[in-house]
Amino acid sequence: MPDHLRVGFAGTPEFARAALVAIAEAGHAVPLVLTQPDRPAGRGLKLQASPVKQEALARGLAVLQPRSLRLDGKYPDDAAAARVALAEARLDVLVVAAYGLILPAWTLACATHGALNIHASLLPRWRGAAPIQRAIEAGDAETGITLMQMDIGLDTGPMLLARALPIGPDDTAASLHDRLAALGAQLVVEGLPAWVSGRLPATPQPAEGVTYAAKIDKAEATIDWALPAAVIERRVRAFDPFPGASFELDGETVKLWRALALPARPGAAAPGTCLPAAEGHWQVACGDGVLEVLELQRTGGRRVPVADFLRGRPVAAGTLLGRRAT
Repeated sequence: MPDHLRVGFAGTPEFARAALVAIAEAGHAVPLVLTQPDRPAGRGLKLQASPVKQEALARGLAVLQPRSLRLDGKYPDDAAAARVALAEARLDVLVVAAYGLILPAWTLACATHGALNIHASLLPRWRGAAPIQRAIEAGDAETGITLMQMDIGLDTGPMLLARALPIGPDDTAASLHDRLAALGAQLVVEGLPAWVSGRLPATPQPAEGVTYAAKIDKAEATIDWALPAAVIERRVRAFDPFPGASFELDGETVKLWRALALPARPGAAAPGTCLPAAEGHWQVACGDGVLEVLELQRTGGRRVPVADFLRGRPVAAGTLLGRRAT
């Protein structure tokens, strides 16, 4: 078995870019890269190429951006063109990482040794679209990367390699993403030659312990102060950088980027009530416990420490968040 393989790659965001870099720098040929179509981004909503496309073009790799891979779907011409291109690429293996499109059965058979997926969780926990965020939100002590052989299910294929990574108390979705991207890149380079040469056994996923990581909805960003402070603090970290946890202060939407869960204080206060605190501090009553606010962002502003925020926008004890001023 040759050391250098013909590896097709399908991915879109920064998480996938790290794997593409590692595969190319390991010396494997990458005859074709699939990524999602350019999307409007930024204040001007100009079309912007995905991180994977940018990396592929910088390396002189062929890029294809089908809107769908379903031959019987809305864009059959896109799917047919992709099928021809994948066949002509004569792939040893197809690697998929956060591609964002459903891969029908024909794509899983387009390479001699099938398709492998780099998934950002320890399967079968957190199958689905948002494993990094959901692991933080749930308070998991660890997560990791699973290199799996793809089948037609949602992250249900047999596992080839898995490696755990602890989740720190200050980890955000952004910081954990970067560590997992690096681990995924390392694991796929390690696993590719072993898989293609038959030295890497495929282990079926256990039936127990399956959870699903639903896609993050912007509606989840609004803080529910009736929840325990510990849950809100985890959501703040899980939703950083997207969509950003937020609350209403006298009718203005404020984003909360860092917070600390504290035990409950004596005396009952309705959830969302701002409590008396030392100068430069801001504490809010929750359904269970108290949340200390540490870093915020006003609409159109930048992230600032709480003391800086309060100097420009004082908040009186007794203010009920989520209500407009009367």
